[in-house]
Amino acid sequence: MMKQVALAFTLLCSVALGQAQTFEAAEASAKSDLDKALAELSALEKRIADEKIPLARELNTLESEVIAKRREHTEAKRLQDRKSVDLGKLKAEEKAFTDQNDYLRKTLLEEYIRRFETRVHASEKEQYQSIIKDARETNENPSSPAESVFTKQLSVVQAALDRLGNLLGGHIYDGSALNTDGIAERGRFVMIGPLVVFKGNDGKAGLAEQLRGSTDATLIDIGPEHQAGIAAVVSSGTGLLPLDSTMGNALKIKQVQETWWEHINKGGVVIWPLLALGLAAALVALIKWWQLANLSRIQPSDLQSILDHVNDNDTASALVLAKRIKGPAGDLLQTAIQNAGESREMIEEILYEKMLHTKPKLERMLPFLSLTAATSPLLGLLGTVTGMINTFKLITVFGTGDPKRLSSGISEALVTTEYGLIIAVPCLLLFALLSRKAKGILASMEQTAVGFVNGLAARNQR
Repeated sequence: MMKQVALAFTLLCSVALGQAQTFEAAEASAKSDLDKALAELSALEKRIADEKIPLARELNTLESEVIAKRREHTEAKRLQDRKSVDLGKLKAEEKAFTDQNDYLRKTLLEEYIRRFETRVHASEKEQYQSIIKDARETNENPSSPAESVFTKQLSVVQAALDRLGNLLGGHIYDGSALNTDGIAERGRFVMIGPLVVFKGNDGKAGLAEQLRGSTDATLIDIGPEHQAGIAAVVSSGTGLLPLDSTMGNALKIKQVQETWWEHINKGGVVIWPLLALGLAAALVALIKWWQLANLSRIQPSDLQSILDHVNDNDTASALVLAKRIKGPAGDLLQTAIQNAGESREMIEEILYEKMLHTKPKLERMLPFLSLTAATSPLLGLLGTVTGMINTFKLITVFGTGDPKRLSSGISEALVTTEYGLIIAVPCLLLFALLSRKAKGILASMEQTAVGFVNGLAARNQR
């Protein structure tokens, strides 16, 4: 046993000695490796330290380049955005200028030309007709360039300015005017402000005005005392001219003066049924007034006399007195006398029935006046509508520049309305007056009936 223990102890010592030797060798190897690693680390750190500064410089350079590139990108993007904004702004300005040119060409200048055409004197149309026609045709042609359109339109504007200068200093020009026979006569015009005179080649001289229904200038004879002065002004530019203190308004007022028949004819087709309706209403009103005016009303004294005869059983005398009273009141009394022997209730029913029978006769034809008063404004409105339709048709064809062309439709619109009201207002008043008169007669008959019944009741009580 002791041998075994010693042997084991010996083995253990041998193993421990071997392990001790192995740890020392491992320690020495590890130390050698550590020194080698530290040396490599030191060399690597030195190399890193040597390379860090160039790399840092390169990094700074690259960062600077990146910053510069970002700035360039930002500037390029800003320039691109600005170019987009400028392009949109330029397009908007271009559209605005285009719209402005279209407005000038199609609206302002065209309206100016239209007004200029309507305001020139009839004798001047021969001078300006060609340039106005060229400007209008060029503007209406879609293929005409804007420059050509503006050139033609501005030529009209320049002609208008030249005309204004001529008006201030006086202007003499050739032309033609209608003489008293309606024949165009060549001659020369002199225009000084609103005054235009004419001397024909046949020697006749006078004012030159545009009369209604004519588009040309017409020679107006103002007397032989002014012939020489007008002829001298036309020939030499010096002479005496007549002075119109009304600036031509007196002649214009004289031109627009019209007869009653001419005024009616302006109403168009609708005016005739309207006048026929008014005439029929006037005839009905006269007849009805005559009928109601001839109806007698019973006086209290006459009623009392009749009651006295009835109460005295003198029916024949009462009927004689009742027949003297004309109209429905006399008929009512005759009916009452003939039925005086009936009861009170029966007499009242008979008299009430008689008044009901009389009421339609008194009010006959009065509804026609009321119908006329209601229908006349409607007919006038119909004429107004048709007149405005004609006016809009003329506006479609000729535009709004010449109000003289529109006067026919406007006159039809206003004249029918005027006569519709002229007929309606009297008809309404006559209807009210005649209705009141008829109701007054019915009220008088009712009062007579009540008085008669009460008079009979007093007799029965006695």
